[in-house]
Amino acid sequence: MDVFSAGDTAWVLISTLLVLLMSIPAVAFFYGGLSKKKNVLNTMFLSFIAFSILSVIWVIFGYQFAFGEPSLYGFIGSPTNFLLKGIGLNDLTGSIPTLVFIMFQCAFAGLTAALISGALVGRMKIKAWVIFVPIWACLVYIPIAHWVWGGGWLMQMNALDFAGGTVVHINSGVSALAVALVLGKRKDTSLIPHNLGYAVLGAALLWFGWMGFNGGSGLAADGLAANAIIVSNVSAATALIVWTILDTYIVGKPTVLGAISGAVAGLVAITPAAGFVDVSGALIIGAVAPFVSYFAIYMLKAKMGYDDALDVWGIHGMSGIWGAIATGIFAVPAIGGTAGLLYGNPGQVLIQVISVIATMIYAFTISFVLAKILDKAMGGIRVEESEEIGGLDTNLHEESAYNLN
Repeated sequence: MDVFSAGDTAWVLISTLLVLLMSIPAVAFFYGGLSKKKNVLNTMFLSFIAFSILSVIWVIFGYQFAFGEPSLYGFIGSPTNFLLKGIGLNDLTGSIPTLVFIMFQCAFAGLTAALISGALVGRMKIKAWVIFVPIWACLVYIPIAHWVWGGGWLMQMNALDFAGGTVVHINSGVSALAVALVLGKRKDTSLIPHNLGYAVLGAALLWFGWMGFNGGSGLAADGLAANAIIVSNVSAATALIVWTILDTYIVGKPTVLGAISGAVAGLVAITPAAGFVDVSGALIIGAVAPFVSYFAIYMLKAKMGYDDALDVWGIHGMSGIWGAIATGIFAVPAIGGTAGLLYGNPGQVLIQVISVIATMIYAFTISFVLAKILDKAMGGIRVEESEEIGGLDTNLHEESAYNLN
């Protein structure tokens, strides 16, 4: 029988606010700072509108489908309580009010949609984005959330994803890549951050908020939450150091952009593992993540020719894949209750690989087909060439973040 805990409730409420901090100001500053000056407001707007759309969908029917009783062989939940009707103030999920859990998960859904926008900056019509996001949420995010967290088929296989390696990061990274491929390359693919200070502020807020993102995912104020925060911080710090070393060795100098990219890659990689690994595992996960994302950004992207503007696939997708698989290697039974490869359970790695492949194939296929359909139906989802060259802030919004007079 579930028993209410004021301490657990307070912690998850705080964690929810921390994820909100990541979802709105952090992503907006991070992406906005990395974009061109002429597109900074548009870039920020894409994050805000995506989060808002998911916030409305989630309480009307999204949560109900994601966390309803499994149906269709664990593909989607059987919904009840539309518009949260019938969920009382004293109803519990574990030791916290169900309403708190719903809002916590709402922040995850909104963040995932906002992350996709980083691959598309400077070239997607607002109308196309506003139509894409809700359909993508219904067809991609909600089913995958059910598979992994809502009792679906991957959860039944014991696929481990503590805070969103598959549901959030691989999902957003793969979906972003699919839409970027449909959009095509920008006219000017050089992307020197217009205000790296904004990006540093965004990264710092992400790092701070991530402690609630991972630390709150156990839904309790306990030792597991403490472990999740410790390993998350260790992985981020290790990845920042390793990326800085890579920059110094390859480029010849350390860069601030590289440092913050490394920190985010480390946070992404530890996300699925935060409730399952110890510090030694976190050190290795954080140390490897920069190599994976560095390869994707500076080698794979150049070779394959796709235009992932702010490297959503390169950081969230690739480091998310590494983190999900690494969870199956380093999972410590005394922490999360499941043993990984190093603790005598090699089958867990196979389960993790299955979860990664399933998420990638499904998210990419649906996102690509959806973007293609919208492209045909709307006469193109990409802005006009003159608008792209002139900048979307003035051409689409008739606004500017700077006084251009």
